[in-house]
Amino acid sequence: MTCHIDKEHIHLHTVFNNTNCIDGRTFETHENRRTTKQDRSFQKLMNITDEVCKRHHLYVIERPEMGKGKSHWEWDMSRQGLSWKAKLKFTIDQVIKVSENFEDFLAKCADFGVLVEYNPDHKIDLKFMLAEQRERNPRAKFTRSRTLGWYYETEQIKGRIAQYMGGMIYVPRIKVRQITPKAEENKFVRDAIDRGNMKVASIAKNIITAYGVEPNQVRGAAMAAFIERAHLVGELNDLNAQIKDLQEKLKVLKKYRKVKHIGEELKALSGREEKKYRKEHGGDIAEYHETCKQVLELYPSGNIPKVENLEKHIASLQKKLSKKNTEYNQADKKSRKLSEATRTIEEYLRQEQSRDQQKKRKRNDLE
Repeated sequence: MTCHIDKEHIHLHTVFNNTNCIDGRTFETHENRRTTKQDRSFQKLMNITDEVCKRHHLYVIERPEMGKGKSHWEWDMSRQGLSWKAKLKFTIDQVIKVSENFEDFLAKCADFGVLVEYNPDHKIDLKFMLAEQRERNPRAKFTRSRTLGWYYETEQIKGRIAQYMGGMIYVPRIKVRQITPKAEENKFVRDAIDRGNMKVASIAKNIITAYGVEPNQVRGAAMAAFIERAHLVGELNDLNAQIKDLQEKLKVLKKYRKVKHIGEELKALSGREEKKYRKEHGGDIAEYHETCKQVLELYPSGNIPKVENLEKHIASLQKKLSKKNTEYNQADKKSRKLSEATRTIEEYLRQEQSRDQQKKRKRNDLE
């Protein structure tokens, strides 16, 4: 098992022998092929690792679909800066920047060469495709918004349009260019690439200097920034869950306050008056009993808080959420910049080291 921090997210690579040395069967075939993916050995192994991580208070991916893998072809295209998915994400970001609301966003996608399918009644409600993909391949399929990442799902796009922040924009990163043997032979091409790479490395050094990080400490600083960001994500999720829960309770309590007089009036009546009241207010009485049932489910002890106190609590949590969100945006920016700077500096040094080794081999060959 090895830990990598060469991307914006820290990740582990686990390698093990897929074939049992005793009976020669592979890991997946130890389970009945008819079982669902959730029941197979691989999923069980993932569940065990999640349990171990939780036991040691380590971060566990709550939304695994956000980390969906790539095919080798897509990875290679992305490495070369040619990923269609990267281009699609970048284009969608540009549409978001000029949209007034979600409906306007859907209408403007075509102007930017993005085909979109939106059906709010479906579980997978939003899909995208570059128009040029359809031109090249009429049978090309739309890409689910979830596949592009959390920021490209319906609710997130609506939120980004409402409170647009530049940190959410997907911008293809500037990379250190490799000097091929052919480029090495041409002095002008080689010098141009060298100047470009030095500029990119200088930008990366300025970034880490701005955060008070020394070049030999940048990898550790990037890891620490990512851990801080992940911790804040957990806190934000907890706060959002608390606020959502309280808002649901507040909704029920407001409804209870509204229909409470129905129960009080009914209790004060008897005989014919009660029958008459039930007949005239049957719908209101049914709503009252249903609301009472919901209140008892929420507060079985009978200690029902006041609506005003609940509203104050929600306002306090929202204020805390806003402050925490500001912290997250700063941590996210720092994490992304330090991660990018780490990759750039390491790529630059790796290339320089490779060229030095090539020069030494050349001198040895000449000698």
